[in-house]
Amino acid sequence: MQNYTDQRPENVGVQQGNLIIKARKDDFNGYDYSSGRINTQGLARWKYGRIEARIKLPSGRGTWPAFWMLPDDLQTGQWPDYGEIDIMEHVGYDPNIMVSTLHTKDVNHTVNVKQNRANIKVDGAVDSFHIYAVEWFPDHMDFYTDGNKFYTFTNTGKGAGSWPFDKPFHIILNLAVGGVWGGKKGVDESIWPRQMLVDYVRVYNPK
Repeated sequence: MQNYTDQRPENVGVQQGNLIIKARKDDFNGYDYSSGRINTQGLARWKYGRIEARIKLPSGRGTWPAFWMLPDDLQTGQWPDYGEIDIMEHVGYDPNIMVSTLHTKDVNHTVNVKQNRANIKVDGAVDSFHIYAVEWFPDHMDFYTDGNKFYTFTNTGKGAGSWPFDKPFHIILNLAVGGVWGGKKGVDESIWPRQMLVDYVRVYNPK
């Protein structure tokens, strides 16, 4: 439901050392809502390593923040054939649940019910900062929240359909409004604006 704006300070900025991505109900450019989305595409990309961010999430029904990754060259195929790494997704109507998902050609929500997905309960997710991370290796990925590993996805060796994660990916941070998942239980029109705070994003190369 949001219009992602380009360098609009009302939606993306830095205050007191935190990156702020803010969703607003402001009827901007024909959309009821505006918000921000930033990424490192064309600037920085990584293949393997630990990718983490310390984030404070927004509250309220209709918010859908995410910390995720896509390959730099999206012209080599179509989604989800080229792969998607969702390090952290959160929907406001389920405030204490964090979700990590891997989308591939063989396993994704458009072709089957089963997904490469796991969730973890995080009390106070919208009240304080928490650390969300993936450790990415050639043969598996481990997902963590606040240092607690809750999901491992293994490369089965069956090819790119199940493991397209052998090329560089870039980082994306965004705050969506509504949508198929974020708006599944409607959008509370009385809560806006809402913001996602990012203390840092760090990438550690594998040893």
